[in-house]
Amino acid sequence: MEGSAERAYLAELESRLAAGEPVEVEVSLSLLAGQGVELDEDELRASRRRAVQLLAAGGDPTRNLDPEGRAVSALAADLDNPARKAALAQGLAELHSSVEGLPQIAPRLDRLAADQDLAWRWFACTLLAEELAGE
Repeated sequence: MEGSAERAYLAELESRLAAGEPVEVEVSLSLLAGQGVELDEDELRASRRRAVQLLAAGGDPTRNLDPEGRAVSALAADLDNPARKAALAQGLAELHSSVEGLPQIAPRLDRLAADQDLAWRWFACTLLAEELAGE
């Protein structure tokens, strides 16, 4: 997403939050920041498949994803490596200028940037959500 489009998207999220709408901003921030994370397609496919099986074993596989949940944590662990986490951290750092003046979103970005493991689990949430949306 280009800088101005990214800013417009984040400003729209800010408006929705200000209106009291429940928005999982961390998903959007992780998705934007994770664009530079390189993943092997075969590894990603196999890891997503295992995560979906964990979701199904726990009940409804279409329920809301939780960054602390078993399936997301397993996917995050499967794909974890220092270079990928560094790419995500770099992506989060690059978002700081886009969230200036957005008081609902900026602290959430700061929280993700300060906790690399939490940011990685939110990124895993986006990857699993993409898989579920494709089914």
